[in-house]
Amino acid sequence: MTLNIPPDLWNQRYVATLLQRYWAVLPDGTPAYTGSRFERLGAGGDRPDVANCFTAEDFVAVAALSVDVPVRAVLQILEPTRPHHYNGLLSEIPAETALVDAEAKHVAEDSPAWRLWTRLREIDGVGPIGAGKLLARKRPHLLPVYDSVIKKVFERPTTDLGFWSDVRSALRHDNRALVQHLEAVRDLAEIGKDVSVLRILDTAAWLHGQGPEV
Repeated sequence: MTLNIPPDLWNQRYVATLLQRYWAVLPDGTPAYTGSRFERLGAGGDRPDVANCFTAEDFVAVAALSVDVPVRAVLQILEPTRPHHYNGLLSEIPAETALVDAEAKHVAEDSPAWRLWTRLREIDGVGPIGAGKLLARKRPHLLPVYDSVIKKVFERPTTDLGFWSDVRSALRHDNRALVQHLEAVRDLAEIGKDVSVLRILDTAAWLHGQGPEV
């Protein structure tokens, strides 16, 4: 399925304005949107020393994106009392690979990323959205954030199991025109090159979907 990107999201100045609003800092030093700390909290979920294991910081980060994982579920992931494969599967997902450069197998339904998403979403209190955001925290260049607003903006199907693959195709289309566009608006907004193009895409789409000044 094609990723339907609204025409407004191809307008560089419009998108740059959205990004500047999202990454703005209030007079008291706190972020205008807590979600702007998602990828940077604790120097990132993919920093080398924690890239292959879930940490408490990861759950604070997803809370910044309005996902409150119950403590019991957090402990099940961080302090399992029975054999599990959460960190094992996480270690099988490439940490240095960007989605535009990834092979189709990296986001296919039998991939480690898919299997980990399936295991996480089955935990009571995590669900598919929470599981997806946890994975986006750990692999910010490979796995995009997804929620109900993103689903609406990109006109996704009711049962959407192809989002990762469709974003990959969109990034690779037309000599990576979308990647170049997202990098350009990131530079125009001056929010820092450490923010992944996937995060630029989902943030712009989310704010666009929320309407003015949300």
